[in-house]
Amino acid sequence: MAALSDSPPARIVDLRELRPGDLDSLLLEETQTWYETLDWDFRASAALVRRFHDMQALNGSALLINGYPVGYCYFVSEEHKGLIGDLYVMKDFVTAENEGVLLESVVKRLMATPFVKRIESQLMMLRTGQGIALPQRQYVRAHLRNFMEVDLAEAAQLPQRKISQAVLIDSWTERKQDDAGALIVSAYQGHIDSQINDQYRSPAGARRFLLNIIQYPGCGSFFQPASFVALEAATGKLLGISLSSLVHGDIGHITQVCVSHATRGTGVGYELIRRSLESMAKHGCRKASLTVTAANTDAILVYERMGFHKTRVFSAYVWEGF
Repeated sequence: MAALSDSPPARIVDLRELRPGDLDSLLLEETQTWYETLDWDFRASAALVRRFHDMQALNGSALLINGYPVGYCYFVSEEHKGLIGDLYVMKDFVTAENEGVLLESVVKRLMATPFVKRIESQLMMLRTGQGIALPQRQYVRAHLRNFMEVDLAEAAQLPQRKISQAVLIDSWTERKQDDAGALIVSAYQGHIDSQINDQYRSPAGARRFLLNIIQYPGCGSFFQPASFVALEAATGKLLGISLSSLVHGDIGHITQVCVSHATRGTGVGYELIRRSLESMAKHGCRKASLTVTAANTDAILVYERMGFHKTRVFSAYVWEGF
């Protein structure tokens, strides 16, 4: 890359204006940043971004400085909703202004898209945090979320907890996917997370959510050996789930924990998570992570008692009513 001046000219362009390969250096650095920051293997996600971009099928914007792409942000739209999938600016150019103009360009495009009435985003690599000037602020709500990690050498020694009702813990199977979708809708009714992700509000949305975390690399590679269900012993009714993925060769991630309203406080959630952590440790993982909304204090207390600690804070943004 040629030497850049102290105040290089910057502009925003459509991602489709870039040539195949133009994002390669940027995606290579982003992959390294995900690994250094979160122990997360971003290569599969980067490959997917690269493939769609090279096919001219990736919607979004790029930030050019002196003609070189130093940042990008992409989005997808489905039915009434736009989802901002990622935003990354190279380390040498990370400023609140640069991240802000990228985010603003995408938000404005989505707001101008017919039928889109809601925009969601959870941008782990938005590094200027609360310093950013949020676009269309009159329509946005921000929810802080915690990224939490646990050392599996310690978590593998967690004691088994006696559950105060007759429950069977079994391995996850895809046959439970429809039941899990219904459980998610019921469990998250009125919950703050259903304000962040509207897929929790309908069985069809919950099934799409489950499909995404099982089949696509956004939350790592789904790891069935560390994914469990809790069933009512007498009826086989689904009472809870703990689903897991691998985000690196030796790093696990709990992608979803959910128990029915009637089951809360019985120890089912604890035991599901403990089984997931135990299985990850047995399969050679040294660490596990999860994300949780900061306002969900009851869940955070459970995670902290199990050894999780907060290592990063990021925001989930929702634009609605525009």
